[in-house]
Amino acid sequence: MAVLHLKARPNARANQLLVAPDGTVTVRLKAPAQDGKANACLRAYLAEVFGVSKASVTLLTGHSAPFKKVGLKTVDDATLHALLARHQSAA
Repeated sequence: MAVLHLKARPNARANQLLVAPDGTVTVRLKAPAQDGKANACLRAYLAEVFGVSKASVTLLTGHSAPFKKVGLKTVDDATLHALLARHQSAA
């Protein structure tokens, strides 16, 4: 299981995964941060990005905070790093 540390930013115009040059991961989410909507949106979006089921995406910490730790059960570390490298923005 790969573990992804990220910052969630709700109320965005579109869902988007951003990786800064320093490796910081930010996920912009369309859903608002109320009643667990942003967390549900985050799980669904990450499942789509990594090509896994929603059940494979587990929110480990940060249920009510912007900084979260997410477990990806069927993703190995090499796949995680390769996908994040593809989403990395230019400096």
